[in-house]
Amino acid sequence: MALDPNLYPADRVVRAQKAAAEAGLDALLVSPGADLRYLTGYDALPLERLTCLVAPAEGEPFLVVPLLEKPAAEASPVGDLGIDIVGWRETDDPYALVASRLPSGLRRVGVDNHMWAEKVLAFRAALPGAEQALAGQALAELRMRKSAAEVRALSEAATAIDAVHLSMAEWLRPGRTEAEVGRDIADAIIAAGHATVDFVIVASGPNGASPHHEVSDRVIEAGDPVVVDIGGTMPSGYCSDSTRNYVVGQAPDEYLRAYGVLLAAQTAQCESVIPGLTSEQLDAIGRDLIAGEGYGDYFVHRTGHGIGLETHEEPYIVAGSDLALEPGMAFSIEPGIYLPGKFGARIEDIAVCTETGGDRLNLVSRELRVLA
Repeated sequence: MALDPNLYPADRVVRAQKAAAEAGLDALLVSPGADLRYLTGYDALPLERLTCLVAPAEGEPFLVVPLLEKPAAEASPVGDLGIDIVGWRETDDPYALVASRLPSGLRRVGVDNHMWAEKVLAFRAALPGAEQALAGQALAELRMRKSAAEVRALSEAATAIDAVHLSMAEWLRPGRTEAEVGRDIADAIIAAGHATVDFVIVASGPNGASPHHEVSDRVIEAGDPVVVDIGGTMPSGYCSDSTRNYVVGQAPDEYLRAYGVLLAAQTAQCESVIPGLTSEQLDAIGRDLIAGEGYGDYFVHRTGHGIGLETHEEPYIVAGSDLALEPGMAFSIEPGIYLPGKFGARIEDIAVCTETGGDRLNLVSRELRVLA
């Protein structure tokens, strides 16, 4: 599938340099991961050998790569950006190479938030006069406001994961283990168009009370509620993440009551998205409703997380955050109710804040789905 040419625009490195200067950073040092892919389109291998985009606040950016990776870098979108790609040999010190090409007198450098510790410390030794800070203070501001092309990519990811949920009856049956169902789901995630499977949660019966249970050898029994939370990464680099709930047979009355409360809370939150609403206020809309029905102690996590090139990124929809929603922000809305030893339920959609409200990208029914 050909990528949207607008997905990785050529001006992102320049915008990052400007953001670095505004954050008081003299340079950005960005190693393989979501930040590097966001800035350049290059999905570099995370190796022990140093690959690093070096973007001084003032001056020309350059990309340092192991010599054996230079052909791959040149063939990636970096090759069309006009950025100097500097290959280093096995006997070179790449950190000294970076230091030699940077302006003298650096005071603060931003290292990307997920840079390996050994690389952070090597840069500290190579740039002893520069304080290290997190590059995320500059890059997160850029990444959490999605462009129209990014929203389209997230919508394609949501459609792909919705297709997997629509086929759940093919795999989720009494007598099968969570692990068996999970393997079928993983295959379906790839078949639906994802490049990789990022996670598969099949949490049946009491396992549903553990929000990140994943799968086990537990055999699914008649009457079990089952939480299915799944996601992957598309060839575009953008992620999917969606949770739906199923029951095989007749669900317990206690569960049906809790699920009704949860559905009302999640629906209210999705319908309340609007620019200017704070993350804390959006969290409270669902949390207060759940607490008012007696389940407040059983909603044990934040309402949601941003999504894009990472499944979890800014903005986070959580109590205590006064971050105001803005058009282009994409995030999950996923309240949950978890009764230890009994069951759990979580409903999750990806939403995008627009100029006038919010768009829900996952369109599979949120109603409890009863499977024979």
